[in-house]
Amino acid sequence: MIPQIEPWIDEKELDQLKRVIDSTYLTENKITAEFEEGIKQLTQSKYSIATSNGTTALYCGLKALNIGYGDEVIVPNLTFAASSNAVIMAGAKPVFCEIKEETLCIDVEAAAALVTERTKAIMPVHLYGQSADMVAVEEFAHKFNLKVIEDAAQGIGVKFKGEQVGLRGDVSAISFSGNKTITCGEGGIILTQSDTIAQACRRLKTQGRDHRGTFVHEHIGFNFSITELQAAIGIAQLKKLPEIIRRKQEIYDTYSKGLRDIPQLQLLPVDERCEPVYWFTSYYAENRDELENYLLNNEIQTRGFFYPLHMQPCYKDFVKPNVEYPISTKAYEQGISLPSAYGLKPEQQAYVIEKIRQFYLR
Repeated sequence: MIPQIEPWIDEKELDQLKRVIDSTYLTENKITAEFEEGIKQLTQSKYSIATSNGTTALYCGLKALNIGYGDEVIVPNLTFAASSNAVIMAGAKPVFCEIKEETLCIDVEAAAALVTERTKAIMPVHLYGQSADMVAVEEFAHKFNLKVIEDAAQGIGVKFKGEQVGLRGDVSAISFSGNKTITCGEGGIILTQSDTIAQACRRLKTQGRDHRGTFVHEHIGFNFSITELQAAIGIAQLKKLPEIIRRKQEIYDTYSKGLRDIPQLQLLPVDERCEPVYWFTSYYAENRDELENYLLNNEIQTRGFFYPLHMQPCYKDFVKPNVEYPISTKAYEQGISLPSAYGLKPEQQAYVIEKIRQFYLR
């Protein structure tokens, strides 16, 4: 089976893990601080705070902005459930907003009709290696006096107007789960330029303490710590990131060239202000379900797009009546992500292209 995605793990990660094991110190310590510093250098963020995963990073950001019960947060309708789950976890209500067909990211023109007196924030999600239109998001937030929480879970290395995504909002979150561009197995990072938000997030993730290792808790908090083992893997992965980005672009270019004459396939457009990182190479595809099954029968794993939030059984109580989401529904019904792992061999990719061409040209 040719996998749709898998991490690039080798002796470099083992070498970093050995540092931790030799130290016998497994909980957050010097290696975690080294990983946070590496993210700061990469992103040029003032603060970089490691957490247990991307969801807890989002949660800490929301609570640091004092978002909670009675508040509403506008969330794009096409995203992984973690985006809206973090809002619910914070005690607020997610309000689902339609996306732009070109980028699959939030459409602020549609968001304007969703603003109420309870709306406190908007959460743009940088999806499938593409950046949301952060100029439009910033203007929207300013107009309605809203906070901005960037869900950059998939956005490591992605740039908008020359800047790493996650720096324009009040706070943002990156994920390092197993299928991301780089991974710690599980893990997340909070980015912020604000001293007060950074302090609040550090308190929230360490049981409400200003200083780890003490039993004095100045605030209510939780244990959202990462481990030295996860951070060690992250350090090795960060060193590989430039090569991973280069290879992802190469995979994207090869698919684009090999499938450009198939009218039933449409690559997702890219905002000219965005420097994408093709976490996945994704298409709109006619007869998507049949193509997916055909490829699976030929030992090729693919992945559909996210299930729209308004269709999720667990969110039925959050769906506004008489609001339709034709673009995100179309994206779910037609979207397909092809094998995009760093380790995808040229002959494997050639085989994938051959089978797709056979499916549409038979």
